[in-house]
Amino acid sequence: MPHFIDVILPIPLEKQFTYHITEAESEFLKPGMRVSVPFGKSKIYTAIVLSVHTKKPLVYEAKDIHQILDEEPIVTATQIQHWQWIAKYYLSTLGEVMRSALPNAFILESETVITKGEAIIEDESDLRDDEFLVYEALQYQSSLKIQDLESILDRKNVLPVIKRLLEKNIISVEEEVYEKYKPKLVRYVKLGASYTSEDRLKELLEQLSRAPKQREVVMSLFMLSAKTQKAVKVTELAEESGASSTIIKALIDKGIFEEYHIQTDRVQYDGEENVASKNLNFYQETALKEIKDAFETQNITLLHGVTSSGKTEIYVKLIEEMVNQGKQVLYLLPEIALTTQLVNRLQDYFGEKVAVFHSKYSSHERVEVWNNVLNNEPKAQIILGARSSVMLPFHDLGLVIVDEEHELSFKQFDPSPRYHARDTAIVLASLFRAKTLLGSATPSLESYFNAQQGKYGFVELTHRFNNVLMPDIELIDIKDKHKRKRMNGHFSDRLIEEITETLSEGHQVILFQNRRGFSPIVECNTCGHSPQCPNCDVSLTYHQYIRELRCHYCSYHMAMLQSCQACGSAELDSKGFGTEQVEEEAKALFPNHKVGRMDLDTTRGKFGYEKIITAFEQQEIDILVGTQMLTKGLDFRNVKLVGVMNADNLLNFPDFRAHERSYQLMVQVSGRAGRTDIRGKVLIQTYDPHHRILQQVSTNSYLDMFKEQLDERYNFKYPPIYRLIKITLRHKDYNRVNLAADWYAKSLRQFFGEYVLGPEFPPVARIRNNYNKNILVKIPQKQSLAKTKEAIVRINNSFNSVKDFRAVRVVLNVDNY
Repeated sequence: MPHFIDVILPIPLEKQFTYHITEAESEFLKPGMRVSVPFGKSKIYTAIVLSVHTKKPLVYEAKDIHQILDEEPIVTATQIQHWQWIAKYYLSTLGEVMRSALPNAFILESETVITKGEAIIEDESDLRDDEFLVYEALQYQSSLKIQDLESILDRKNVLPVIKRLLEKNIISVEEEVYEKYKPKLVRYVKLGASYTSEDRLKELLEQLSRAPKQREVVMSLFMLSAKTQKAVKVTELAEESGASSTIIKALIDKGIFEEYHIQTDRVQYDGEENVASKNLNFYQETALKEIKDAFETQNITLLHGVTSSGKTEIYVKLIEEMVNQGKQVLYLLPEIALTTQLVNRLQDYFGEKVAVFHSKYSSHERVEVWNNVLNNEPKAQIILGARSSVMLPFHDLGLVIVDEEHELSFKQFDPSPRYHARDTAIVLASLFRAKTLLGSATPSLESYFNAQQGKYGFVELTHRFNNVLMPDIELIDIKDKHKRKRMNGHFSDRLIEEITETLSEGHQVILFQNRRGFSPIVECNTCGHSPQCPNCDVSLTYHQYIRELRCHYCSYHMAMLQSCQACGSAELDSKGFGTEQVEEEAKALFPNHKVGRMDLDTTRGKFGYEKIITAFEQQEIDILVGTQMLTKGLDFRNVKLVGVMNADNLLNFPDFRAHERSYQLMVQVSGRAGRTDIRGKVLIQTYDPHHRILQQVSTNSYLDMFKEQLDERYNFKYPPIYRLIKITLRHKDYNRVNLAADWYAKSLRQFFGEYVLGPEFPPVARIRNNYNKNILVKIPQKQSLAKTKEAIVRINNSFNSVKDFRAVRVVLNVDNY
């Protein structure tokens, strides 16, 4: 009786593929194991076993698998269930979910290896130049990879050469699968077995009297092993004895030392003893009790706590309970910047039980965290991570905490699956029958609406820790200041006055401007021309510190122009301002103080965030200028003043959530001020101080904002009243995108009538030489979501079967907000 397996391949396929296996393999294989399988003409992929069965595929002959890669499953059954939900809900495929969930090192790729063929060359002049170069290289090396050929021939497309050589039988080609994850091995040394007796030791030291450096290393080894009573690392020995690695190698070669390797984790906790968690104040105790009561009847609870009210300490108490029950906890954060600060806080309480997982980790480090979670190790009981940590192989999840749940960073935009980590985490918790706590000072309208509808439990925490007053918020009318000539660059006289006072008292200042770079537009004063990106429909942003113009969409860059490209005039002026310009002006206004900047340009690299945050915490920086990274729940003890440089570009953004987002951003950034015992101050510069949102921010009235925004959403049919699916069509050819979008929208209108908006070009229509056109489908509350998606998938399939439209890429984005 033949045996088969269905597998998930890491490519966007609608269906699962079936492969043939032997009876012995069928007994050994379990769902969740990795196998490498041939797919297509010559590719080999890593696939995950979905099921083992005896049903033969009807349409095609099942191929044999290549090899089995695991002893035990690396993906759990619950995880596969969760993946299936993500694929179904967000209209993607299981393969795409698998690719985004598994650390790269798990997905083995095959690589084409080129070796010498059978043919013997009589006359080398028969070969073309490029063929001869490959032939010659194979005389010196037994095999070559595609990258090697690219560098030998100095060109990207080497396939024609390979094809010609294959026809002449000069080379043969095979696919080789290689493992990407390598465990980290640390080198240790010990004294050779033959020198352990006392007599041999005396002899040895006498022998080495003529080699004083080697003798010193041997003495250092004794001292180290006596002092630490542990195995001695090569690095420690070199440091202690001051000897170079060649001396240690000489001793190993002589057989005096023996070297051995021990496998270790790349991420390790090296802290002191754990401290007890803090005692909660009366308001926190009440909130904690209310959360527990809400969990009796509800699986999801929303905690609406003002900034600096001590939400994290409440989370710590809930985590403590779960850890004592031996369950796992997932703590989701929107930004990697936040994790660095929170890791330290949580490690103080829980020590090595905390594991961190985010995209700045190398793929090897991610594999280690994955394995620790999979094996339910004590060192991965609490997972702290950004959105990707929702995909980890949990065993016994007891609690999910989503901090700053309103954040846009929880939504994945590219590549597919375009999931929202908050909603995905709620589903994950329900699979484990675990509880979910959403926390925020400015909850998203959807969550607050759900809490009001009784879908979620709701708990409020309205007092700041230590009973500090909410910051005093002042709106500055810069239109008036400009009229009265009271502006110094982009700083109003009020802002300069307050900064000077704050700095003289020894406190710190945060300045917020949500745009990086120096200025977004460079314009010629003579003819008005401004340099544009050749690949996108945007002007180039000027970055002063590297003196270049950059596109923030496709990373195109060029040196800063000395004269106008159109008319040759040297009078170039920059319009608008970004963080670099604010930083420069702040340095000029306050020359005796240290100014730092935190944006995407200064936080590249694994420890980029940590360096800046630590420097600010240690008060090495007095004024920190930054983009919205600063607003994400960071806790700086000594900040008294926050300045918002320009509130208007947030408010006037073409998006139905612009007002809600602006409110959240400004309240969050205000919340960084006065977090200990002094009341903080916030200054917001704007051209329109009477704007409703700014008034609501200054009085801190979330409820007014909620009601007003909800009325608008109700009138204009937007979430949370209606659901949204956004469909984007992309192609290089403008006319083809137009035709395709019209066809698509027409088909959608046959099903959904007036609930289809568009097709419409977005504000930036061309990105990376592709034109984008959007269609929006609104789904009323009574309409079945599943049926709607089925209809869209059907339309999408018939769209792809039209020959002219096949090259147009369609992106389906469910809940695109």
